[in-house]
Amino acid sequence: MAVKKIVVWGASGHAKVLRPIIEGKGLRIVALIDQNKDMESFIPGCPIFPALEELPPEETKNAFFAIAVGGDKGRERLHIHERLCARGLSPVTLVHGAAWVAASARLEDGAQVLGMAAVSEEARIGMHSIVNTNASVDHECLIGQGCHIMPGATLAGCVEVGDFATIGSNATILPRIRIGRGAVIGAGAVVTRDVAENVKVVGVPAAPVR
Repeated sequence: MAVKKIVVWGASGHAKVLRPIIEGKGLRIVALIDQNKDMESFIPGCPIFPALEELPPEETKNAFFAIAVGGDKGRERLHIHERLCARGLSPVTLVHGAAWVAASARLEDGAQVLGMAAVSEEARIGMHSIVNTNASVDHECLIGQGCHIMPGATLAGCVEVGDFATIGSNATILPRIRIGRGAVIGAGAVVTRDVAENVKVVGVPAAPVR
């Protein structure tokens, strides 16, 4: 059986993290896309293209794609998704072998669950959202599109996170809290009340940055 091809958008640290997950799914990375022209490929024999338009058509035929863009760039991930789909590529959902995802959880296209992370019963992880290393998403949490749950963050049960929100490293969100679209939760914050759209909160307990 032929090995299936995949194109990865991004060629820096996050791509390196995704590589073993991708290869563990039996996919072969045939090209990287990165606008940094000084970037050197970390995969021997695998070229880096500075733009999607320079990617040879033969590399995209019947290929999958993964987006290795972390941080608070959820909107960018969704935009890249649209461009790659328009070229005929298909997104993959990536779950590290050392992560745990409940059978009743739902991961949408392009979602990523990294090493030692946990996604519990009936949780939903939106399109191109990242549950990073050692993060915990408890039962019935609803994570929107383009979110990033950063390393070590803990979401208690029934938390709702709006599209493009970022939960900082080691932050804790108490049960049934709502995090608004585009909100940012600072590293180590403890969120005890709802956070409005596009608001940044920090501290213990978390309060808006003024």
